[in-house]
Amino acid sequence: MTANSEERLHARTVGETGPRVVFVHGLFGQGKNWTTIAKGLAGGHQVTLLDLPNHGHSPWTERVDYLDMARMVADELESFGEPVTLVGHSMGGKVAMQVALRHPELLRALVVVDIAPTEYPVSGGRTEDPDEEASPFAAFIAAMRELDLGSLRTREDADAALRSVVPSRMVRSFLLQSLVREGPGDGGGWRWRLNLELLERDLGALRGFPDPPPGARFDGPVLWIAGANSHYVLPEDRERMEELYPSTRLVRIKNAGHWVHSEQPEVFLETLKRFLERVER
Repeated sequence: MTANSEERLHARTVGETGPRVVFVHGLFGQGKNWTTIAKGLAGGHQVTLLDLPNHGHSPWTERVDYLDMARMVADELESFGEPVTLVGHSMGGKVAMQVALRHPELLRALVVVDIAPTEYPVSGGRTEDPDEEASPFAAFIAAMRELDLGSLRTREDADAALRSVVPSRMVRSFLLQSLVREGPGDGGGWRWRLNLELLERDLGALRGFPDPPPGARFDGPVLWIAGANSHYVLPEDRERMEELYPSTRLVRIKNAGHWVHSEQPEVFLETLKRFLERVER
């Protein structure tokens, strides 16, 4: 639960009219990760970007828990007074799935990006494929925590310090969006907006997927978007997906891994727009 239950998730809305689409980011992310996609939809939608707890501008909590996060997101959705299309990537996809199962009346439709309703290994991969990227998140947290913020001079220095553990420039850039200066000008100290200590402690909990309420399922339209180069959504996940979300359509985007919307933003946006056109008719 939050340290102060009165605190709300930080939200920013782009676009003034049309059906509402709400985006939930993944681990280490924040709502602004979706800005490019949001701008692409804003002509005909109200697009709300949420920061999950312990990320971005949202409050820090005493634990990392999917049901707590789903409850906080549901509170935000309820405040809109109309059903929304909820889009979630990775950890945010699991949060969105839980909202759909526990508060289906709040959703017009669900979009899940490169994650399945299953448990993931804490280390190593899910397949025998030698090219599968082993789960990197514990190493990412360790590298971010080891960064000496007191002696850090520039963001470029931070980027260089992370390079050996985070070889992808795109992923480093994504992580460093949460590194901010305190105080005015270039003289202020640095801090992480991420609650790294808590995320490290509770990382194991984020691997799982809490059991839904007995008999729960979401019957509304569901678009599942996966990266063709990613191993996060495997053929053996399909049965569970369709059991809980029977109106599922799965699309795999070529030349994309786990960060589908960053690696192939134009294809991702077009895929999402077509789905929204269908569900909003």
